Amino acid sequence: MKRIDAHQHFWQYDPIKDDWITTGMEVIRRDFMPQDLWPLLAQNKIDGCIAVQASQSEAETAFLLKLASEHDFILGVVGWTDLRAPDLEEKLKVYSNEKKLKGFRHILQTEDLRSFLADGRFARGLAILEDSPFTYDFLVYHHQLKEILPIARRFPTARFVLDHLGKPDLKSGEIKQWKADLIALGGLPNVYCKLSGLVTEGDWAHWQPSGLAPYLDGCMEAFGTARLLFGSDWPVCLLATSYSQWLSVLESHFDRLTSKEKAQIFGGNAARFYRIE
Repeated sequence: MKRIDAHQHFWQYDPIKDDWITTGMEVIRRDFMPQDLWPLLAQNKIDGCIAVQASQSEAETAFLLKLASEHDFILGVVGWTDLRAPDLEEKLKVYSNEKKLKGFRHILQTEDLRSFLADGRFARGLAILEDSPFTYDFLVYHHQLKEILPIARRFPTARFVLDHLGKPDLKSGEIKQWKADLIALGGLPNVYCKLSGLVTEGDWAHWQPSGLAPYLDGCMEAFGTARLLFGSDWPVCLLATSYSQWLSVLESHFDRLTSKEKAQIFGGNAARFYRIE
């Protein structure tokens, strides 16, 4: 079974497009391309990856698809398109010709979700997406989990995945509400969860694996081993850790699982969710 990194990014750094890379994030203020990632995948015995959008434009989708066409180890792309667009159905028909395009994502964490969802255009888009082969990545903060729950419930045959464990508040240590909301989402069989992006939600310089354990256990309780996907969130993870260290943390934490369960988390679930042959 292939070992798959279900969440990483590529970009050619631009200070205007990538204005989210602020002071203190200099380590990722440069280009990150396939030739930078492949040695890390090979070193860590990862067979391939899913490249996820980092900016909100269809040019970003085209950029990632071009990279995927040039590098076999990029097994799939999660791009961006405007789900609120009136011509969404036509766009998805065109995109259906792109075999490596697996799904879409919008950076919902930056939105006022009540306003964003109020006019119904996003829900209409998800209804169209539900009848397509494409998946949808939810990128939200912990306090927004309650707002995506009714969306996921409304479209029971759509395939959703929650990025970065729903971004729990590691800095405050609050876990009770996050866990309750995660368990509610995990109760929906069409929702998966990515084990990615956790270290960057805490103290970048002083985090310890022991401090992550309750959150990883919470994900296990909510989703089980059949709906958890390993993701590195490279290169964003470099703000707090290395590729190898993050993978090692996860492998150590889940070492108690059976070989089959570990194979699911570190590749099998990603292949099934993103329909990778």
